[in-house]
Amino acid sequence: MRKAIVAVVGRPNVGKSTFFNRIVGRRVSIVEDTPGVTRDRIYAEAEWRGVSFALIDTGGIEPSSADVIFSGMRAQAEAAMDTADAIVFMLDGKDGLTATDRDVADMLMRTRKTVIPVVNKIDTAALPANFYDFYELGLGEPLAVSAANMFGLGEVLDRIVEALPNGETDGAEDDAIGIAVIGKPNVGKSSLVNALLGEERVIVSEVAGTTRDAIDTPLERDGERFILIDTAGLRRKSKVADDIERYSVIRAIAAIERSDVCLLMLDAREGVTEQDKRIAGLAHEAGKGVVIVVNKWDLIEKETDTMKRFQKDLRGELSFLSYAPDVFISVLQKQRLANVLERARFVAEKRALRVPTGRLNSLIADAVMMKPPPSDKGRRLKIYYVSQVGVKPPLFLFKVNDEALMHFSYARYLENRMREAFGFEGSSIKFLYRGKGDRDV
Repeated sequence: MRKAIVAVVGRPNVGKSTFFNRIVGRRVSIVEDTPGVTRDRIYAEAEWRGVSFALIDTGGIEPSSADVIFSGMRAQAEAAMDTADAIVFMLDGKDGLTATDRDVADMLMRTRKTVIPVVNKIDTAALPANFYDFYELGLGEPLAVSAANMFGLGEVLDRIVEALPNGETDGAEDDAIGIAVIGKPNVGKSSLVNALLGEERVIVSEVAGTTRDAIDTPLERDGERFILIDTAGLRRKSKVADDIERYSVIRAIAAIERSDVCLLMLDAREGVTEQDKRIAGLAHEAGKGVVIVVNKWDLIEKETDTMKRFQKDLRGELSFLSYAPDVFISVLQKQRLANVLERARFVAEKRALRVPTGRLNSLIADAVMMKPPPSDKGRRLKIYYVSQVGVKPPLFLFKVNDEALMHFSYARYLENRMREAFGFEGSSIKFLYRGKGDRDV
């Protein structure tokens, strides 16, 4: 059973994202004065009086707009309304009731869901004269709030909890594999998410950078549960020209941090660019599992060993991701898409692998016997024992005579031997060192 769902909807720039962020207690959605900033629906968990529910922030609705982005926003808001158990209809107390508000209200009434009209930007206890116009919508008593000043939010939350069917239902996703889809703008991230889901959950258009927020979407496949996180395309810093784009970069980095596996999407026509390397480095440094997904492979002219040559170049450019498996796909042609989730599941499994201490120390002893550590000014590294102290990513503690004697090249040699023996495909491996006088962790 899933959690109850509450959608926040309304026309652009009425304060939906500010309200959303105040409720969930952190800056999840982009907040700017530019209309149309929040363009995909965003999910977060909220709680009030012991009742938990999922809150959805949506892009502003322009019912009559023919613009491709606004049309996509309208479809996203409609999808959110379809899945919601209750709907918060956000209105602007400064602008007063508008024709667009009336059109949105008509859409909401057709859903036959519980709708809570909330008039935002009421910054004083005295209600403005135009406040009573909102009763004309026929949606019941409107609530006056100031999301920016956190005025009146408790009453809205009380109304939400009253409207929910039995409050929270058990919908925890703690055991699901978190997959962040990362890459430059316009490499096909949202298209891949939609193809895997089988529905238009994320807006897709030819406009680079369409996805500005990180979007969590649950998916179950062959008994395995996943959370797909479609992120904003990461651009070079020189191209981060405004606050909106900057928030998107921060959010994409945060999405990497809370994922288990990152799907690093590349454009086959462009190969590996400097920006691809920077994005890959973020996932590597965060210790996440990585699968390299080469999209638009159908657009490459094939010759003998075309894929092998591409893989060789790939490994040369992304040498620090030598452990990451790759998959060559075409989202447009739906080629090899089944391999993507399978690789992600496999990498998540390897990232959580625990190695028995006996096998681990036997392997390290053999490795040291075959290739003793080099000496440094007459002193040689001694490894007394090794233990695995963590997973996700695998973390190993080496008890040694002096941690300063562990050279990078020798640590890489030991890592390669561990990978040969135990796999860890797709996962980085972290080492800690403790000298004789250091306390164990």
